[in-house]
Amino acid sequence: MRVTSETKRLKSNSFGVFSQFEENATGLSMSWRSEHIWIETITGSRKTSNFCWTVILFLGSLGFLLVGTSSYLGRNWLSLFPSQQIVFFPQGIVMSFYGIAGLFISSYLWCTISWNVGSGYDRFDRKEGLVCIFRWGFPGKNRRIFLRLLIKDIQSLRIEVKEGIYARRVLYMDIRGQGVLPLTHTDENLTAWEIEQKAAELAYFLRVPIEVF
Repeated sequence: MRVTSETKRLKSNSFGVFSQFEENATGLSMSWRSEHIWIETITGSRKTSNFCWTVILFLGSLGFLLVGTSSYLGRNWLSLFPSQQIVFFPQGIVMSFYGIAGLFISSYLWCTISWNVGSGYDRFDRKEGLVCIFRWGFPGKNRRIFLRLLIKDIQSLRIEVKEGIYARRVLYMDIRGQGVLPLTHTDENLTAWEIEQKAAELAYFLRVPIEVF
């Protein structure tokens, strides 16, 4: 009974924190700390960059589809691309195909933004000795992803740094018997100094070592 009641209390507190995060969701991550608790919210798909790319993709795909349809019907629906200059086969068909494919992709991106996939929070409680990780997933069985780990099972924090054109800086948590668990997204674009500072602060809070690879 003790474990059950503790689990219910933890989940209740966790969803309360996440509700507060949703009310303040603006595409920016937030964190809250005390002597024994560290809570950090995770930004999901509702980012300004995602909105911009989705709008651009939607408008571009719609334009391609309108041009392809105009070439088939022989009507100038877009003044910039007279239908007489575009032959339906093969140019019109290809543009229509790209337009339809782009609309499907943009619809998928709009859904991820609407559902805010990937957002959630990390909760580290030294007093209880627990780590609670929550993420929103896609609708269905795994819409709510909730993990609960013991702090004593955390062996270390790992920093992966790869410089170059495709720079990659990710912070992982090494769990005994379960492998590594990413704490940051690959698209967060954190500088080397920022991720090192974050790792140092969290490692000090959890009393665990840091590894760099």
